[in-house]
Amino acid sequence: MPSHPAAVAQTEEERRRDLVLLRRVRDRIDRDHAQPLDVESLARGVHWSAGHLSREFRRAFGESPYSYLMTRRIERAMTLLRRGGLSVTEVCFAVGYGSLGTFSTRFTELVGMAPSTYRARAAAGDGAGIPPCVAKQATRPVRNGEAPRPDPRLG
Repeated sequence: MPSHPAAVAQTEEERRRDLVLLRRVRDRIDRDHAQPLDVESLARGVHWSAGHLSREFRRAFGESPYSYLMTRRIERAMTLLRRGGLSVTEVCFAVGYGSLGTFSTRFTELVGMAPSTYRARAAAGDGAGIPPCVAKQATRPVRNGEAPRPDPRLG
């Protein structure tokens, strides 16, 4: 650990610069989530290696850039499915997935039900009357397969 005050100040300044770059990456993911994005291209955008970006992003935000991107895509898909008007396939491509199977698998892992089931429940009025800002927080997908498994007795 640096003991000289100038070295500490420089380290703090570097950390601030790094956080600015990390926010820029997160903002790009938020803005361009439906575009083809990968960690390498995100890292090139801030002149870092993919490994360095992944480590620093996880340290700052608690998850990898890839995980953040996938969660952002699923959140957007949930919104589109709640609104109706689009098929599951159309939603899949609208949020940046190139494969319906991959989209359905990831959606089910994060949300705990298939996209078609989610859309049907939304159409049936589950959550009717909930303000969109509350619905977004209450229905935020979980990460790392933490979605509760549906009770088979209820199916």
